[in-house]
Amino acid sequence: MNLADLRIFVGVARCATLGAAALELHLTPSAVSKALRRLEESLGAPLFDRSAKLLALNDSGRRLLGRAQTLLALAEQARDDIMGERAALECKLGGPSILLWRHGAGISAALAAYPAASVRLLPVFEDDAMAALARGDIHGAIVTSEALRGRGEQWEATPLGSLALHLVAHRKHPLARKRVVRAADVLAHDFACPTRSLLCGVQRGVRSDGWRADAPARRIRYWTDDLHLLLGFVRSGAALAYLPEVALQDPELVRIELADSELQCDEQVWLVWQRANASEWQHRLAAALAHQHSAGARPDIWTRTEQ
Repeated sequence: MNLADLRIFVGVARCATLGAAALELHLTPSAVSKALRRLEESLGAPLFDRSAKLLALNDSGRRLLGRAQTLLALAEQARDDIMGERAALECKLGGPSILLWRHGAGISAALAAYPAASVRLLPVFEDDAMAALARGDIHGAIVTSEALRGRGEQWEATPLGSLALHLVAHRKHPLARKRVVRAADVLAHDFACPTRSLLCGVQRGVRSDGWRADAPARRIRYWTDDLHLLLGFVRSGAALAYLPEVALQDPELVRIELADSELQCDEQVWLVWQRANASEWQHRLAAALAHQHSAGARPDIWTRTEQ
C-alpha cells in the first residue's frame, strides 16, 4: 500500500467511475484500474462493488476511505511544512462565487510568499462547500454564518468580516446622478434578481437576493442565476440590483443611498478549515485573511477611481 495508490482510490471513491477519476487525476483508465488492483491485493479485500458503469464503495472501502484521507492529509502537511515557502502547494477553497470573488485577491496576496503555489477555487453553494470540506476535497470553505449552524465544533472558523448588501446601479443610471434618492424613486425602475440565493442556492423568489421582507416591493424584470449576466443587466443601465458590496469593486457601479429607507443587510463571513491536519501555509492564510478584514485592508480585484 502506497500513497499514490491511496490517492487514486480516494479519487475513484469521489468520482464513482474509472473514466471520471482518470480525467481528474490526469491518468489513463488503465493506470487507475491497475492502482486499484494493487491496493486491493495488498489489503486482501475488494474495496468496491463493481457494476457495468459505476464503482460503489463496499464496507471495506468505506472503512478505508476516512483513513486514506487522513494519511494523505498528513503526508501533504509534512511535505509542505518541510519545504516551507518552496512548496509547490495547491490551495483549494470552495464557496459561493460571490464570496470567492470577494476574497480572491486577498487569497492571492496571502500566498505571495509561496511563489510555486497555485490556487484552485471551487464555486459551489455553501452546503456543497461544507460537504467538500468534510470529504477532504478542499482545504477550506468560505461561507456565511447560516452554513455553520448545526455543524458541530469539528471545524476552525476564522471570521472574515461582515458582507453588506447594497442597492447598486451603473454610474450613468438616472438614480446615480441624484443627490437624494427616495424609496418611491427606486420603485419606478426595473430590477435584476437571481431566482436562487447567491449564497445557499435556495429558491426564495423576490427575496432571493437578500431583499428584506420589510423593504418596499420591487418590479423585477430580469431573472438570472448567473452572476455575470446579472451584473451585465446592471452595467447596461437596464436595471438596479441588490448585491453584496464586492460588486462595488467594479468602477462602473455605484451604491444608491436612500434618504427615507434603510435597506442594508449584513452577513458574517467565515473561512472554515480543519486545524488538526492543517499545514503551516493554511495557518498563515487564515491569519492573513482575518487581518486583512479586521484592518479594513482587503486588496481589491479592481482599483476603484472616483470621478
